[in-house]
Amino acid sequence: MSLRTNLMNAESSQMGIVEPQERLKLLASISNSVEVDPNAPIIRYYRSGLEMVRMANVYLQEGNIDAAYILYIRFITLFVEKLLTHPQYKTVSSEIKMQNKKKLKEVLPIAEKLKVKLKEKYTREYQQFLEAKSLEKELEDKRQREARENAKAAAITPSVNKPEPSAPALPTSLLVDPDMLDRVLYPNDFPTDPNRSSGVGLLLPDTKPFPKPAFDRTLKPSPTSVQAGSLRSVIVPTNTMAKFLALASKNTLSNVETCGILAGRLTQNKLLITHVIVPKQRGTSDSCTTMNEEDIFNYQDQHNLITLGWIHTHPSQTAFLSSVDLHTHCSYQMMLEEAIAIVCSPKFQETGFFCLTPNYGLDYISQCRLTGFHPHPADPPLFMEAPHILLEDTVKIEVVDLR
Repeated sequence: MSLRTNLMNAESSQMGIVEPQERLKLLASISNSVEVDPNAPIIRYYRSGLEMVRMANVYLQEGNIDAAYILYIRFITLFVEKLLTHPQYKTVSSEIKMQNKKKLKEVLPIAEKLKVKLKEKYTREYQQFLEAKSLEKELEDKRQREARENAKAAAITPSVNKPEPSAPALPTSLLVDPDMLDRVLYPNDFPTDPNRSSGVGLLLPDTKPFPKPAFDRTLKPSPTSVQAGSLRSVIVPTNTMAKFLALASKNTLSNVETCGILAGRLTQNKLLITHVIVPKQRGTSDSCTTMNEEDIFNYQDQHNLITLGWIHTHPSQTAFLSSVDLHTHCSYQMMLEEAIAIVCSPKFQETGFFCLTPNYGLDYISQCRLTGFHPHPADPPLFMEAPHILLEDTVKIEVVDLR
């Protein structure tokens, strides 16, 4: 489940708790929900940590300090406490550990300041809540008094020529602003084929493996469509696919897949894809393995880019997400709810913009521990056509070839 969905669900279940300290405890419980899979390569956690901080910075920029605080604390919890138990911890190079310590020194004071801001914010909202409840009670008491007075008057006054009672006019000072109440009713290694690892991984829950079903390479989930809901729009420059296909043309002629990372920034509460980063890679007719992923992260750090999804070709197949593609995409969507997968099928002249279904596909794939090509249930659908993309002619994509 994504961070935003996790936060919304947790807050919805705590609707009656508005005390500042209780709200901070709620955030702490979400922040500490980090599980380390001892079988996952530890380097993936270090890379996921960088992505956590990048996304926390984005949430901070857009004013969502609750979500920013959760990711900062999750990053701190992971690298100060949880990851020390990983069997590969001693094998991590001193250089990577030093970079991580430097990032921790940056994050710790930010998290402390956010905690203070959150306490002030929650205290202010709690006071507003108490004032609104007090006004509401005063209004209800007055209504009941007037009702009793009207009842007494009706009992004394003869019924002949008795005028119809009219609703009493209430002083403006006693009217409750409903918006005031609205404001306070607030609320891994990614099981991929070792020969197919595209993009950033994310920590996934520690679950038991699924029983291995019979193999059928022809099984493919069918996409469906749903409403975008609360998803922010992802702006895709219209020339993205043409430029990527031009870069991939040599591989396509050889029936070899090509893949790239979609990166960009947040702008006016929309996610704008500005770059396709093509890392060093090895491809086959139905797979693509990235190499030297450090180059991707270094480039993104230098240009302050967040990961918004990935793009790849199907040289001889239609546009869909294979079982391996579903696992690859899961790591992106676990980090960013709006992350998309673009699949280009030059042979069939198709382009698919996909994401995992939020109510089923994301949870199912995050718990599946099978690797390589393997069958998944087709119903209910595991993936769908992304309902939140916007194709835009006025912005242009930049393709960065690191090969």
